Amino acid sequence: MNKVGIYEKLGAIQTELKAPKNQFNAFGKYKYRSCEDILEALKPLLSKHGLSLVITDDLILIGSRYYIKATATIYDIKNEDKKLSACAFAREEENKKGQDGSQITGSSSSYARKYALNGLFLIDDTKDSDGTNKHGKEKKKEKMKDVEANKIEIDEAIEHAQTIEEVQKTKEVYKHKWNYLKLNSKADYDELIEKAKKKIDLLKEEK
Repeated sequence: MNKVGIYEKLGAIQTELKAPKNQFNAFGKYKYRSCEDILEALKPLLSKHGLSLVITDDLILIGSRYYIKATATIYDIKNEDKKLSACAFAREEENKKGQDGSQITGSSSSYARKYALNGLFLIDDTKDSDGTNKHGKEKKKEKMKDVEANKIEIDEAIEHAQTIEEVQKTKEVYKHKWNYLKLNSKADYDELIEKAKKKIDLLKEEK
């Protein structure tokens, strides 16, 4: 009997997953899906394919600002050494009207977790609006948050690369993040391209 590998199981879930937009923003007049909606849709599929899902948060200080790094990891129940992960970042606002510190952290965590799940299970949110009013300044702030999160993730990958091949592979592994920056923040894109070149030059010198 052929064993089904974790990549095949993930591929099956990505194909079968239906995560409807069950939430409604009355002010913006649009529907959206939350992190909880995605998790509810995933639970029966994870059970069906013999996988478990663990989501963790890390609080990371970068410069003077704190970021929530959410990591979504699936494990093969029959072989826990087999796992696959995806992560996403969200920056905590210094202050937000009507929210205390714990609510700000919770909001950032939900945002980061949702996009970690999107990355792992290929959920396309490009045509969705999130569960907050994104008109005017709010919409611009969310876009800036996405740009910064993508930039940080690529920057960390380049920084921690140990070989030239690992640096070059960031273009493949983080392809959608590179493309997002190229479309939405050319300056950040060019900055990371330059950093990757310098990292490669440094690794060549160390050989």
